[in-house]
Amino acid sequence: MKIHYGVMQGRLSPIIGNKIQAFPEKYWEKEFKEIKKVGLNFIEWTLDYKNIYKNPLLSIVGKKKIKFLSKKYSIKIKSITCDCFMQKPFWKIKKNQRILNYLKEIIASSGELNIKFIVIPLVDRGSIENITQAKNLINICKSFEKHLKQHKVKIVFESDFKPRILGKFIKKFNINYFGINYDIGNSASFDYDMNEEFQSYGKYISNIHIKDRKKFGNTVRLGNGNANFKKLFLNLKKIKYKGNLILQTARSKKNKHLEEIKINLNYIRKIQNEN
Repeated sequence: MKIHYGVMQGRLSPIIGNKIQAFPEKYWEKEFKEIKKVGLNFIEWTLDYKNIYKNPLLSIVGKKKIKFLSKKYSIKIKSITCDCFMQKPFWKIKKNQRILNYLKEIIASSGELNIKFIVIPLVDRGSIENITQAKNLINICKSFEKHLKQHKVKIVFESDFKPRILGKFIKKFNINYFGINYDIGNSASFDYDMNEEFQSYGKYISNIHIKDRKKFGNTVRLGNGNANFKKLFLNLKKIKYKGNLILQTARSKKNKHLEEIKINLNYIRKIQNEN
């Protein structure tokens, strides 16, 4: 089972506004060097709605700089987590053309930078609350199929749906262009049955976020929450998973982010090797 470990952008930068996750506008370039120190070779990019056009991913100059740093440090960007769509969920907004234009640009930029997965979070403010919102999301996303095919990009949904409901939901999409981003920490927090999750939609999982959370609680260091990582690797073997594991772990309260990532990485690799 060939698995690749990466880290969420911002996890190796100072905390911004007490947020666990935000685009590190002042530090994103330095993170390439920091990731190399950890011994990883890829990152999951982040996009916030605020100042979205200042994000280098969406500018010509920015993309050139990304390409330069990626080559210099041998760090690839394999996925993007689009918190911008959780902050402004286009499936809930009537006048959403501007937001959809962002999605179109993100897909095109992903293709240019060889980024394979765009994570759309259907959690928190982006959580689907009714049938109308679900239909809007399905219809809008399906309208981007040709664009996804053209740029060789896949949209993966991160959802708070219960396992069987999420299984029925994802089956409405073409598996070539849509899939699931599995977040073990969120599932642990909701106290979902992992075996049921993988039985319901395992073959659709294309990207995985690694974090630990207390039952119905906050994110904590790996091993201190409700997540069962041994069971995770057993299920990954069953589906012959060959994708990415992204460290989206708890932030260091002492601002020692590099050390914290190393501790979490060593923990998860040890469990993988034991299984």
